Amino acid sequence: MILKTALKSDSIKIMLLGSGELGKEVAIEANRLGCEIIAVDRYVNAPASLVAQKSYVIDMKNKTEVLDVIKREKPDFVLPEIEAINIDALFEAEKEGIHIIPNAEAVNKTMNRKNIRVFAAEELGIKTSKYKFVSTYEDLKAACDEIGYPAVVKPVMSSSGHGQSIVKDSEEVITAWEFAKSDARGSADELIVEEFINFDYEITLLTAKNDEEIVFCPPIGHIQSGGDYIFSWQEMDMSEIALNKAKEIARKIVEGLGGRGIFGVELFVKGNEVYFSEVSPRPHDTGLVTLITQSQSEFALHIRAVLNLPLGFEFVTPGASAAFKANKETFNPTFEIEDEVFSKNSRFVVFGKPEAHKGRRMGVLLVSDKSSKEALKTAGILINKIKLQ
Repeated sequence: MILKTALKSDSIKIMLLGSGELGKEVAIEANRLGCEIIAVDRYVNAPASLVAQKSYVIDMKNKTEVLDVIKREKPDFVLPEIEAINIDALFEAEKEGIHIIPNAEAVNKTMNRKNIRVFAAEELGIKTSKYKFVSTYEDLKAACDEIGYPAVVKPVMSSSGHGQSIVKDSEEVITAWEFAKSDARGSADELIVEEFINFDYEITLLTAKNDEEIVFCPPIGHIQSGGDYIFSWQEMDMSEIALNKAKEIARKIVEGLGGRGIFGVELFVKGNEVYFSEVSPRPHDTGLVTLITQSQSEFALHIRAVLNLPLGFEFVTPGASAAFKANKETFNPTFEIEDEVFSKNSRFVVFGKPEAHKGRRMGVLLVSDKSSKEALKTAGILINKIKLQ
Protein backbone atom coordinates (compact mmCIF):
# COMPACT_ATOMS: atom_id res chain seq x y z
CA MET A 1 0.00 0.00 0.00
CA ILE A 2 1.17 3.54 -0.80
CA LEU A 3 0.51 5.94 2.06
CA LYS A 4 -0.26 9.61 1.50
CA THR A 5 1.83 11.51 4.03
CA ALA A 6 -0.01 14.83 3.94
CA LEU A 7 -3.55 15.65 5.00
CA LYS A 8 -5.16 16.62 1.73
CA SER A 9 -8.02 15.62 -0.51
CA ASP A 10 -6.42 12.30 -1.48
CA SER A 11 -5.33 11.26 2.01
CA ILE A 12 -6.59 7.94 3.30
CA LYS A 13 -9.84 8.80 5.07
CA ILE A 14 -10.85 6.85 8.19
CA MET A 15 -14.22 7.28 9.87
CA LEU A 16 -14.64 6.31 13.52
CA LEU A 17 -18.18 5.33 14.48
CA GLY A 18 -17.80 5.85 18.20
CA SER A 19 -15.15 8.32 19.35
CA GLY A 20 -14.34 7.53 22.97
CA GLU A 21 -10.95 7.10 24.62
CA LEU A 22 -10.01 4.03 22.56
CA GLY A 23 -11.03 5.75 19.35
CA LYS A 24 -8.91 8.75 20.35
CA GLU A 25 -5.76 6.61 20.52
CA VAL A 26 -6.67 5.03 17.17
CA ALA A 27 -7.04 8.53 15.68
CA ILE A 28 -3.64 9.59 17.02
CA GLU A 29 -1.95 6.58 15.42
CA ALA A 30 -3.77 7.14 12.12
CA ASN A 31 -2.74 10.81 12.11
CA ARG A 32 0.87 9.73 12.50
CA LEU A 33 0.54 7.94 9.16
CA GLY A 34 -1.00 10.95 7.45
CA CYS A 35 -4.58 9.68 7.47
CA GLU A 36 -7.58 11.97 7.74
CA ILE A 37 -9.90 11.17 10.65
CA ILE A 38 -13.64 11.78 10.83
CA ALA A 39 -14.90 11.24 14.38
CA VAL A 40 -18.58 10.38 14.81
CA ASP A 41 -20.36 9.99 18.13
CA ARG A 42 -23.63 10.71 19.91
CA TYR A 43 -22.32 13.68 21.94
CA VAL A 44 -20.29 16.84 21.37
CA ASN A 45 -16.54 16.86 22.12
CA ALA A 46 -16.14 13.10 22.34
CA PRO A 47 -12.42 12.30 22.99
CA ALA A 48 -11.49 11.29 19.43
CA SER A 49 -13.09 14.43 18.01
CA LEU A 50 -10.42 16.45 19.85
CA VAL A 51 -7.72 15.01 17.55
CA ALA A 52 -9.79 14.48 14.38
CA GLN A 53 -9.90 16.61 11.25
CA LYS A 54 -13.71 16.51 11.22
CA SER A 55 -16.40 15.43 13.67
CA TYR A 56 -20.13 14.77 13.61
CA VAL A 57 -22.75 14.25 16.30
CA ILE A 58 -25.53 11.88 15.26
CA ASP A 59 -27.90 9.26 16.62
CA MET A 60 -25.72 6.18 16.16
CA LYS A 61 -28.73 3.86 16.24
CA ASN A 62 -30.50 5.70 13.43
CA LYS A 63 -29.88 3.99 10.08
CA THR A 64 -30.53 7.11 8.01
CA GLU A 65 -28.18 9.30 10.05
CA VAL A 66 -25.36 6.73 9.99
CA LEU A 67 -25.69 6.23 6.23
CA ASP A 68 -25.93 9.96 5.58
CA VAL A 69 -22.62 10.71 7.28
CA ILE A 70 -20.88 7.80 5.54
CA LYS A 71 -22.20 8.85 2.12
CA ARG A 72 -21.28 12.49 2.76
CA GLU A 73 -17.66 11.75 3.67
CA LYS A 74 -17.06 8.62 1.52
CA PRO A 75 -14.32 7.25 3.81
CA ASP A 76 -11.86 4.59 2.69
CA PHE A 77 -12.43 2.73 5.95
CA VAL A 78 -15.17 2.78 8.57
CA LEU A 79 -14.10 1.63 12.05
CA PRO A 80 -17.03 0.82 14.38
CA GLU A 81 -15.64 1.55 17.85
CA ILE A 82 -18.74 0.83 19.94
CA GLU A 83 -21.54 -1.75 19.97
CA ALA A 84 -24.48 0.66 19.83
CA ILE A 85 -24.52 1.25 16.06
CA ASN A 86 -27.26 0.53 13.53
CA ILE A 87 -25.99 -2.67 11.93
CA ASP A 88 -28.27 -2.39 8.88
CA ALA A 89 -26.49 0.84 7.95
CA LEU A 90 -23.14 -0.97 7.99
CA PHE A 91 -24.40 -3.78 5.77
CA GLU A 92 -25.82 -1.29 3.30
CA ALA A 93 -22.66 0.82 3.26
CA GLU A 94 -20.58 -2.31 2.68
CA LYS A 95 -22.76 -3.28 -0.29
CA GLU A 96 -22.05 0.14 -1.75
CA GLY A 97 -18.30 -0.48 -1.59
CA ILE A 98 -17.37 1.07 1.77
CA HIS A 99 -14.73 -0.97 3.62
CA ILE A 100 -16.11 -1.76 7.09
CA ILE A 101 -13.49 -2.94 9.61
CA PRO A 102 -13.23 -5.84 10.01
CA ASN A 103 -16.47 -6.38 8.02
CA ALA A 104 -20.17 -5.82 8.66
CA GLU A 105 -20.92 -9.45 9.49
CA ALA A 106 -18.11 -9.59 12.06
CA VAL A 107 -19.51 -6.46 13.71
CA ASN A 108 -22.98 -8.03 13.66
CA LYS A 109 -21.75 -11.22 15.30
CA THR A 110 -19.67 -9.57 18.01
CA MET A 111 -22.08 -6.81 19.06
CA ASN A 112 -24.58 -9.44 20.18
CA ARG A 113 -23.67 -12.11 22.74
CA LYS A 114 -26.12 -14.55 21.21
CA ASN A 115 -24.60 -14.27 17.76
CA ILE A 116 -20.99 -14.63 18.91
CA ARG A 117 -21.71 -17.46 21.34
CA VAL A 118 -23.55 -19.50 18.72
CA PHE A 119 -20.79 -18.73 16.20
CA ALA A 120 -17.96 -19.77 18.53
CA ALA A 121 -19.55 -22.78 20.23
CA GLU A 122 -21.80 -24.22 17.55
CA GLU A 123 -20.12 -23.21 14.28
CA LEU A 124 -16.44 -23.28 15.28
CA GLY A 125 -16.68 -25.91 18.06
CA ILE A 126 -14.79 -23.77 20.60
CA LYS A 127 -15.10 -24.57 24.30
CA THR A 128 -17.36 -22.19 26.23
CA SER A 129 -19.37 -22.30 29.41
CA LYS A 130 -22.88 -23.79 29.23
CA TYR A 131 -25.45 -21.18 28.21
CA LYS A 132 -29.09 -20.51 27.45
CA PHE A 133 -30.95 -17.57 25.94
CA VAL A 134 -34.15 -16.36 27.57
CA SER A 135 -36.72 -13.65 26.92
CA THR A 136 -39.05 -13.88 29.94
CA TYR A 137 -38.56 -13.90 33.69
CA GLU A 138 -40.01 -17.41 33.87
CA ASP A 139 -37.52 -18.65 31.29
CA LEU A 140 -34.70 -16.96 33.18
CA LYS A 141 -35.67 -18.67 36.41
CA ALA A 142 -35.90 -22.05 34.68
CA ALA A 143 -32.53 -21.54 32.93
CA CYS A 144 -30.78 -20.63 36.19
CA ASP A 145 -32.27 -23.69 37.89
CA GLU A 146 -31.14 -25.91 35.00
CA ILE A 147 -27.61 -24.51 34.63
CA GLY A 148 -27.15 -24.31 38.39
CA TYR A 149 -26.12 -21.68 40.89
CA PRO A 150 -24.16 -19.51 40.81
CA ALA A 151 -25.06 -18.45 37.26
CA VAL A 152 -24.11 -15.39 35.25
CA VAL A 153 -26.87 -13.26 33.69
CA LYS A 154 -26.16 -10.67 30.97
CA PRO A 155 -28.05 -8.73 28.32
CA VAL A 156 -27.31 -10.08 24.83
CA MET A 157 -26.27 -6.50 23.98
CA SER A 158 -24.34 -4.25 26.37
CA SER A 159 -20.85 -2.87 26.78
CA SER A 160 -18.19 -2.89 29.51
CA GLY A 161 -20.08 -5.47 31.54
CA HIS A 162 -23.16 -3.28 32.00
CA GLY A 163 -26.17 -5.24 33.16
CA GLN A 164 -24.10 -8.27 34.13
CA SER A 165 -24.58 -10.00 37.48
CA ILE A 166 -23.86 -13.26 39.27
CA VAL A 167 -26.95 -15.01 40.63
CA LYS A 168 -26.10 -16.99 43.75
CA ASP A 169 -29.54 -18.47 44.43
CA SER A 170 -33.13 -18.40 43.17
CA GLU A 171 -34.02 -15.38 45.32
CA GLU A 172 -31.57 -13.21 43.34
CA VAL A 173 -33.06 -14.02 39.92
CA ILE A 174 -35.54 -11.13 39.98
CA THR A 175 -32.79 -8.62 40.79
CA ALA A 176 -30.63 -9.96 37.96
CA TRP A 177 -33.59 -9.75 35.58
CA GLU A 178 -34.27 -6.10 36.40
CA PHE A 179 -30.58 -5.13 36.32
CA ALA A 180 -29.95 -6.78 32.94
CA LYS A 181 -33.05 -5.22 31.42
CA SER A 182 -32.15 -1.73 32.64
CA ASP A 183 -28.62 -1.77 31.18
CA ALA A 184 -29.23 -3.54 27.87
CA ARG A 185 -28.32 -1.85 24.60
CA GLY A 186 -30.47 -2.19 21.53
CA SER A 187 -33.23 -4.74 21.99
CA ALA A 188 -33.65 -5.65 25.64
CA ASP A 189 -35.87 -8.62 24.82
CA GLU A 190 -33.29 -11.35 25.32
CA LEU A 191 -30.76 -12.27 27.99
CA ILE A 192 -28.03 -14.90 28.16
CA VAL A 193 -27.60 -17.17 31.19
CA GLU A 194 -24.15 -18.71 31.51
CA GLU A 195 -22.63 -21.38 33.69
CA PHE A 196 -20.32 -19.79 36.26
CA ILE A 197 -16.80 -20.98 35.54
CA ASN A 198 -14.72 -20.94 38.70
CA PHE A 199 -11.71 -19.86 36.66
CA ASP A 200 -8.25 -19.16 38.03
CA TYR A 201 -7.95 -15.96 36.01
CA GLU A 202 -9.17 -14.28 32.82
CA ILE A 203 -7.15 -12.76 30.03
CA THR A 204 -7.44 -10.62 26.96
CA LEU A 205 -5.43 -11.99 24.05
CA LEU A 206 -5.03 -9.11 21.61
CA THR A 207 -4.85 -10.63 18.13
CA ALA A 208 -3.99 -8.49 15.09
CA LYS A 209 -4.79 -9.64 11.56
CA ASN A 210 -4.04 -8.20 8.13
CA ASP A 211 -4.31 -10.00 4.79
CA GLU A 212 -1.02 -11.86 5.24
CA GLU A 213 -0.42 -12.55 8.92
CA ILE A 214 -1.86 -12.94 12.39
CA VAL A 215 0.12 -11.83 15.45
CA PHE A 216 -0.59 -12.25 19.16
CA CYS A 217 0.31 -9.76 21.86
CA PRO A 218 1.50 -11.20 25.18
CA PRO A 219 -1.57 -12.11 27.29
CA ILE A 220 -3.12 -9.39 29.42
CA GLY A 221 -4.51 -10.18 32.85
CA HIS A 222 -7.25 -8.02 34.26
CA ILE A 223 -9.49 -7.41 37.25
CA GLN A 224 -13.10 -6.32 36.86
CA SER A 225 -15.53 -4.69 39.22
CA GLY A 226 -19.20 -4.55 38.34
CA GLY A 227 -18.38 -6.05 34.97
CA ASP A 228 -15.99 -3.20 34.08
CA TYR A 229 -12.20 -3.33 34.03
CA ILE A 230 -10.28 -1.50 36.76
CA PHE A 231 -6.75 -2.99 36.48
CA SER A 232 -4.88 -4.77 33.70
CA TRP A 233 -1.32 -6.01 33.40
CA GLN A 234 0.94 -7.48 30.76
CA GLU A 235 2.13 -10.06 30.52
CA MET A 236 -0.03 -12.49 32.44
CA ASP A 237 1.91 -15.45 33.80
CA MET A 238 0.35 -18.62 32.39
CA SER A 239 1.46 -22.08 31.36
CA GLU A 240 2.72 -22.70 27.84
CA ILE A 241 -0.04 -25.28 27.37
CA ALA A 242 -2.77 -22.78 28.31
CA LEU A 243 -1.20 -20.01 26.21
CA ASN A 244 -1.05 -22.24 23.14
CA LYS A 245 -4.71 -23.19 23.63
CA ALA A 246 -5.60 -19.51 23.98
CA LYS A 247 -3.79 -18.70 20.74
CA GLU A 248 -5.52 -21.57 18.96
CA ILE A 249 -8.94 -20.29 20.05
CA ALA A 250 -8.08 -16.69 19.11
CA ARG A 251 -6.84 -17.76 15.69
CA LYS A 252 -10.04 -19.69 14.99
CA ILE A 253 -12.14 -16.72 16.05
CA VAL A 254 -10.35 -14.07 13.97
CA GLU A 255 -10.04 -16.31 10.93
CA GLY A 256 -13.72 -17.17 11.23
CA LEU A 257 -14.72 -13.53 11.49
CA GLY A 258 -12.38 -12.44 8.71
CA GLY A 259 -11.31 -8.95 7.75
CA ARG A 260 -8.50 -6.82 9.14
CA GLY A 261 -7.80 -5.13 12.45
CA ILE A 262 -7.12 -6.01 16.05
CA PHE A 263 -9.43 -8.27 18.04
CA GLY A 264 -9.69 -8.36 21.83
CA VAL A 265 -10.34 -12.04 22.56
CA GLU A 266 -11.50 -12.58 26.15
CA LEU A 267 -10.82 -15.98 27.70
CA PHE A 268 -11.25 -17.77 31.04
CA VAL A 269 -8.40 -20.00 32.21
CA LYS A 270 -8.64 -22.80 34.76
CA GLY A 271 -5.45 -24.78 35.07
CA ASN A 272 -4.57 -25.68 31.50
CA GLU A 273 -8.16 -25.44 30.28
CA VAL A 274 -9.21 -22.35 28.32
CA TYR A 275 -12.78 -21.21 27.70
CA PHE A 276 -13.87 -18.59 25.18
CA SER A 277 -15.88 -15.70 26.65
CA GLU A 278 -16.25 -12.81 24.18
CA VAL A 279 -14.43 -10.92 21.43
CA SER A 280 -14.34 -7.26 20.42
CA PRO A 281 -13.30 -6.53 16.79
CA ARG A 282 -11.45 -3.40 17.85
CA PRO A 283 -8.95 -2.26 20.50
CA HIS A 284 -9.87 -3.43 23.99
CA ASP A 285 -10.00 -1.30 27.14
CA THR A 286 -7.72 -3.71 29.03
CA GLY A 287 -5.21 -3.20 26.20
CA LEU A 288 -4.59 0.42 27.25
CA VAL A 289 -1.63 -1.08 29.11
CA THR A 290 0.09 -1.62 25.74
CA LEU A 291 0.66 2.15 25.57
CA ILE A 292 3.56 1.55 27.96
CA THR A 293 4.51 -2.12 27.43
CA GLN A 294 4.85 -2.60 23.67
CA SER A 295 6.87 -0.94 20.92
CA GLN A 296 3.60 -0.75 18.95
CA SER A 297 0.48 -0.35 21.09
CA GLU A 298 -2.77 -2.14 20.29
CA PHE A 299 -3.89 1.08 18.61
CA ALA A 300 -0.84 1.24 16.35
CA LEU A 301 -1.29 -2.43 15.47
CA HIS A 302 -4.96 -1.81 14.71
CA ILE A 303 -4.16 0.93 12.20
CA ARG A 304 -1.34 -1.09 10.67
CA ALA A 305 -3.72 -4.02 10.22
CA VAL A 306 -6.44 -1.79 8.75
CA LEU A 307 -3.97 -0.39 6.21
CA ASN A 308 -2.55 -3.89 5.57
CA LEU A 309 0.91 -2.89 6.81
CA PRO A 310 3.38 -5.28 8.52
CA LEU A 311 2.47 -6.12 12.11
CA GLY A 312 5.92 -6.36 13.68
CA PHE A 313 6.33 -5.24 17.29
CA GLU A 314 8.14 -6.22 20.45
CA PHE A 315 7.20 -6.50 24.10
CA VAL A 316 9.38 -3.86 25.75
CA THR A 317 8.60 -3.99 29.47
CA PRO A 318 6.15 -5.50 31.95
CA GLY A 319 3.50 -3.02 32.96
CA ALA A 320 0.07 -2.34 34.40
CA SER A 321 -2.83 0.03 33.91
CA ALA A 322 -5.36 1.35 36.39
CA ALA A 323 -8.60 2.93 35.24
CA PHE A 324 -9.47 6.23 36.90
CA LYS A 325 -13.22 6.54 37.45
CA ALA A 326 -15.12 9.62 38.49
CA ASN A 327 -16.69 9.63 41.94
CA LYS A 328 -19.00 12.59 41.26
CA GLU A 329 -20.82 14.59 38.61
CA THR A 330 -19.01 17.54 37.06
CA PHE A 331 -18.72 19.45 33.79
CA ASN A 332 -15.33 20.30 32.25
CA PRO A 333 -13.55 18.07 34.78
CA THR A 334 -10.08 18.91 36.05
CA PHE A 335 -7.69 16.68 37.97
CA GLU A 336 -5.57 17.06 41.07
CA ILE A 337 -2.53 14.84 40.53
CA GLU A 338 0.39 14.38 42.91
CA ASP A 339 3.86 14.75 41.38
CA GLU A 340 4.69 11.14 42.26
CA VAL A 341 2.39 9.96 39.47
CA PHE A 342 4.70 11.44 36.83
CA SER A 343 7.83 9.36 37.33
CA LYS A 344 10.19 7.87 34.75
CA ASN A 345 8.12 4.67 34.91
CA SER A 346 4.59 6.03 35.20
CA ARG A 347 2.21 8.50 33.59
CA PHE A 348 -1.44 9.45 33.55
CA VAL A 349 -3.48 9.77 30.36
CA VAL A 350 -6.51 12.09 30.44
CA PHE A 351 -9.25 10.99 28.04
CA GLY A 352 -10.74 14.47 27.64
CA LYS A 353 -14.39 13.62 28.20
CA PRO A 354 -16.44 16.82 28.54
CA GLU A 355 -18.30 15.73 31.64
CA ALA A 356 -17.94 13.25 34.46
CA HIS A 357 -20.52 11.16 36.19
CA LYS A 358 -20.08 8.64 38.94
CA GLY A 359 -18.34 5.51 37.68
CA ARG A 360 -17.39 6.98 34.28
CA ARG A 361 -13.83 6.20 33.17
CA MET A 362 -11.99 9.52 32.80
CA GLY A 363 -8.36 8.51 32.43
CA VAL A 364 -5.85 5.73 32.83
CA LEU A 365 -2.68 5.37 34.90
CA LEU A 366 0.18 3.51 33.20
CA VAL A 367 3.11 1.97 35.08
CA SER A 368 6.11 -0.08 33.95
CA ASP A 369 8.37 -2.12 36.23
CA LYS A 370 10.66 -5.14 36.31
CA SER A 371 7.63 -7.42 36.61
CA SER A 372 3.92 -7.03 35.95
CA LYS A 373 3.29 -7.93 39.60
CA GLU A 374 5.39 -4.99 40.78
CA ALA A 375 3.82 -2.68 38.20
CA LEU A 376 0.34 -3.68 39.36
CA LYS A 377 1.28 -3.04 42.99
CA THR A 378 2.58 0.43 42.14
CA ALA A 379 -0.48 1.21 40.02
CA GLY A 380 -2.70 0.33 42.98
CA ILE A 381 -0.87 2.91 45.08
CA LEU A 382 -0.56 5.70 42.52
CA ILE A 383 -4.17 5.62 41.32
CA ASN A 384 -5.16 6.90 44.77
CA LYS A 385 -2.97 9.98 44.23
CA ILE A 386 -5.27 11.24 41.48
CA LYS A 387 -8.45 13.09 42.32
CA LEU A 388 -11.21 14.81 40.40
CA GLN A 389 -11.63 18.42 41.42
